[in-house]
Amino acid sequence: MADLKEDAEALHKAASALGKVDHHTTKPLHDLKAASHDLSAFGVLGTLMSAKDDIQDGMDTIAKLTKDLHKEWEAEAKFMDDVSDAFDLLDVLLSAAARAKKG
Repeated sequence: MADLKEDAEALHKAASALGKVDHHTTKPLHDLKAASHDLSAFGVLGTLMSAKDDIQDGMDTIAKLTKDLHKEWEAEAKFMDDVSDAFDLLDVLLSAAARAKKG
């Protein structure tokens, strides 16, 4: 019977200690989770670094296309100026023809 009493006291003491485990593991568990997030951030950083060349190529392509687009816009603007000049000249010629016809 004494053995059972000792076993019961040992179980009670163990249960009491086991109940306090979460108090002692909260900070280490939090630190472990924080480290896990840091590792995830490093993983994302690694992925971004490996994608750097692709991103740089894409940016170079966008810059080239933008430069080509600006050249095309300049050509369109010059064409529109030429058409405007042609209409101005046509207006002058039509006015001169109308005056010549009157006189």
